[in-house]
Amino acid sequence: MSSHDHRTLFESDLPLIQAPMAGVQTHRLAVAVSGAGALGSLPCAMLSADALRTELMALQTGASGPFNVNFFCHVPTRPDPAGEQRWRDRLAPYYREFGLDPVDVPAGPARAPFSDEIADIVEPFRPAVVSFHFGLPHPGLLARVKGWGSKVLSTATTVDEARWLATRGVDAVIAQGLEAGGHRGHFLDPDLTRQAGTLALLPQIVNAVDVPVIAAGGIADRAGVAAALALGASAVQIGTAYLLCDEATTSQPHRAALRSADARHTALTNVFSGRPARGIVNRVMRELGMLCEAAPEFPLASAALAPLRAAAEQRGSGDFSPLWAGQNTSGCRGVGAAELTRTLGAGFES
Repeated sequence: MSSHDHRTLFESDLPLIQAPMAGVQTHRLAVAVSGAGALGSLPCAMLSADALRTELMALQTGASGPFNVNFFCHVPTRPDPAGEQRWRDRLAPYYREFGLDPVDVPAGPARAPFSDEIADIVEPFRPAVVSFHFGLPHPGLLARVKGWGSKVLSTATTVDEARWLATRGVDAVIAQGLEAGGHRGHFLDPDLTRQAGTLALLPQIVNAVDVPVIAAGGIADRAGVAAALALGASAVQIGTAYLLCDEATTSQPHRAALRSADARHTALTNVFSGRPARGIVNRVMRELGMLCEAAPEFPLASAALAPLRAAAEQRGSGDFSPLWAGQNTSGCRGVGAAELTRTLGAGFES
């Protein structure tokens, strides 16, 4: 509800959260955003145990304000050798094009769900906020996180998901509209026809739950922030606008796509991970189909595509890369993340 104050939620000066974006950032982006008065976020789902510890140490050392660490809560998919072979057969023409041997491509997931082992690494840092995508960890693990004093956020893409999260004790719900870049956060129902745009979803969730609601998806400038707050959001989460920032690790092909007219055409696709996520339409999406039935379940689809992505990017091409972006790339600016944060939050200081 609009009466909720973001300061009591995560102790930042601005009602802004930098969205955690795996694959295009490290702690450096989160540190810069935190230093500008918003809530910087670190995506942790693709980090090894050692990398997670290193990134958390750097974040704790560098951040002058609170920060958010983000994890996935998907149910691990069992390996399916037959399905994996079908996927590789579908990709075989591309392997031949790049002179790659599919036998040399390792299988296996690149994303692990939150677990007690991961919690052991995170606990000493006691981050101000821990956020989750694809639901929540089991109740005992969730209670452990809250026991550190961390606020817990999670993503809802429908009113039903928001209610589910609220009844399980989240401190705030992130209302992710259909415009948002990257992976959809849905976890109760995979039916994409149930997904709504941010301006339709946000007020419905605000009216449905008694916890703060954070708006996400398609918000790219100060006017968008104001609109979301006017509709009852307690804060706004922004990702795409940060992709061109100096501190982002966004690849050159990805940056070029964001700056081009191609960025006006995004779509939901499962070809990169096995789960719907929004990105700029490129060759592999067009040729395989945006939602390809041959793609293995999340996160197993990613391994077979990885060498194709690497080979294409070596040639300066993003044809096989997940060019994650929301439907509104107009806010992308090649400036420092602190400057962008202050521009987005101008006039909303507590």
